[in-house]
Amino acid sequence: MCNDTDFLDLMAQRYSVRSYSDKKVEKNKIDRILKAAQIAPTAVNKQPQRIYVLQSEEALGKASQVTRFTFGAPLIFLVCSDTKVGHVMADGQYMGTVDASIAMTQMMLEATELGLGTCWVRGFDRKDVTKVFGLPENMLPEGMLVTGYPSADSVPGRFHSDRMSIDDMVTYL
Repeated sequence: MCNDTDFLDLMAQRYSVRSYSDKKVEKNKIDRILKAAQIAPTAVNKQPQRIYVLQSEEALGKASQVTRFTFGAPLIFLVCSDTKVGHVMADGQYMGTVDASIAMTQMMLEATELGLGTCWVRGFDRKDVTKVFGLPENMLPEGMLVTGYPSADSVPGRFHSDRMSIDDMVTYL
């Protein structure tokens, strides 16, 4: 088990990669990223996250049809929630979106641990994604995790390290 400092360092080094090399991501790394999604906590353990692994030329082309934010990556995880199994809270809040977000966060951090870059993308119309990929009606596209080896010139965005202070972020009651 890693110590707190190591994990915080991993999270701090992660940035949104917007330029990828052509190198394909190895199957064993894809499997580890998917394992990170599988073990993610979900509301009432409903596990509504459903993941489409886009790596063929055809699938990546379809992704480019629905968003301009693919950045030439060789791999994209289309993360959805299954509305038939996602938990709905007493106040009507659908938790599948939250659950998928937790899974994507764990996937993103595992990818970083494996030396890969990622960019979380939600710049798409859900109806377009559903139509282009022929998703069933109960499959709600939540996000795309654009993934691959960063290109040699990939650097964090200029605002990557700008963070509000903990004092501004936190209120103790």
